[in-house]
Amino acid sequence: MLKNLFLNETENAINIAIKNKKLGQMQEYQKGTLVVEKPKNPDFGDFAINVSSLARSAKISPVQIANAIIENLSSCGYEVSVMGGFINFKIGKELLINAIDEIFKEKENYGKPKNVKTEKINLEYVSANPTGPFHIGHGRWAAMGSALANLLKFYGHDVYQEFYINDAGSQIQKLGNSLLIRLKQEKGEDIDFPTDEAERKNYYPGEYLIPVAKKFLSENEYTEDVKILSDYAKAEMERLQRELLENFRVHFDKFYSELDLHKSGKVEASYKKLEESGKLYEKEGAVWFKSSEYGDDEDRVIKKADGSNTYLTADIAYHKDKMDRGFDRLINIWGADHHGYVARVKASLAALGYDPEKLEVLLGQLVNLLVNGEQTRMGKRKNMITLDDLIEEVGVDATRFWMCMRDINNTLDFDIELAKKSTDENPVFYVQYAHARACSILRNAVNDRIDSQTGKTIKAPLQENELNELINNFDKSILENEVENAKDLILKLEDFKSTIVNSATNRTVYTICRYVQELAADFHSFYNATRVITDDKKTMLARLSLVWAVKTVLERGLNILGVNAPERM
Repeated sequence: MLKNLFLNETENAINIAIKNKKLGQMQEYQKGTLVVEKPKNPDFGDFAINVSSLARSAKISPVQIANAIIENLSSCGYEVSVMGGFINFKIGKELLINAIDEIFKEKENYGKPKNVKTEKINLEYVSANPTGPFHIGHGRWAAMGSALANLLKFYGHDVYQEFYINDAGSQIQKLGNSLLIRLKQEKGEDIDFPTDEAERKNYYPGEYLIPVAKKFLSENEYTEDVKILSDYAKAEMERLQRELLENFRVHFDKFYSELDLHKSGKVEASYKKLEESGKLYEKEGAVWFKSSEYGDDEDRVIKKADGSNTYLTADIAYHKDKMDRGFDRLINIWGADHHGYVARVKASLAALGYDPEKLEVLLGQLVNLLVNGEQTRMGKRKNMITLDDLIEEVGVDATRFWMCMRDINNTLDFDIELAKKSTDENPVFYVQYAHARACSILRNAVNDRIDSQTGKTIKAPLQENELNELINNFDKSILENEVENAKDLILKLEDFKSTIVNSATNRTVYTICRYVQELAADFHSFYNATRVITDDKKTMLARLSLVWAVKTVLERGLNILGVNAPERM
């Protein structure tokens, strides 16, 4: 990465300057103190490093520091200058050519880091109750979790995707009771859900159970056995959820049942381990976990006075089980309303003898659906907003891209009308069109076409084997006269490498969305200013190589997001 090149060269130059006593009173440099950034004024250079922070220990001016450092820079492949406390780097032709050459050598692996420390990661996300359709919040976690898994895999990690099914507890019986009411309605009985708010909470009155009731009666004899109805409704909800996930291009390695966790004895075993290690105590008839000893703001109940477990009890056992399966890191994506759970789960891991820092929790904010700039509800046929409705309205590609487009820490405004548009205003269309345009240019270079005015055949300027030769045996000398005019585009292509590293390290898939949008913008600008297919064959091949490089990187970025990279639009 060019940013790393300039940072490493600068840090080496600093150490040489310190050794030669050219940096005032500075005795030692702490690696990682400086950062590489883009100058606000591009006339100064392509990259810059502000060394002003070193003045405190050097006891000399930032300008003196910068000048002392550049004396020890190799300046190989770039020009260097000083402006105040900034060291500015202007990239030379050779580095630009090498950046494109690297894409041709690495192809679909371009941007994949080398020699990085990789981990075996358990990534848990969505984990919805099997009591109804996914709402749009689940859609955000599904899209972001799936894209994060793709990103971490590309980085080099071994990623295991897991869905925790919350199928134990009273909600499953409530589901069965609700299905029974729908069955009675289907049989013609005059019955409805309670109108009293307190009683209504014991049911799921959504209309989504009506087709489930019809299906049950088509397959089974009528029954009022709530256990049978609960099991049937749960299985049907799980089937519908899994079908939707597949359609949404979200693939889990394991659907982990909470009910199976209880049946296995692991919940009781983890409880006993805490009890035996003195981490539990009784108060007011309940059993409490001493979570405050491990960073939580207070102790937590894990067994109620009536002898039943709290949600935390199973969560402790589940996370212990994940640790026992040998994962180096656990990453959970939870809704922001689970914020208080983070400290208590980490506390339980510490109390059980595990490193709590191996657990990362990403807390996601809500999604607002906008129509014509105003917040609205989707799915008038139902009493709830569903992911299924949204996908039906705007498609899988648009839904996935929009759901990943903002930082997970921020509320997402999903503009439905804009997401459906086939215009440059729609970010996903804008990026996909850039990829399709690149494919079209490459096709036009090797395919004959018919002149729309004369009807005559216009021979393609290249044979297909010549394009294949360009791709498979790239000769970087053809770029000699082209790279300066395409510098912005090449630097954006090269920035894919640092984007992958930063996005994977910080668990931020929205930065991939932002990157492909910026690359698409630079490519559209390049296309509008540059005639790619020309009579000069060497010039044409040089420009086609840039087009192919853009196509390759855009496709990789879209693949990480789980969004199609269409060849025609």
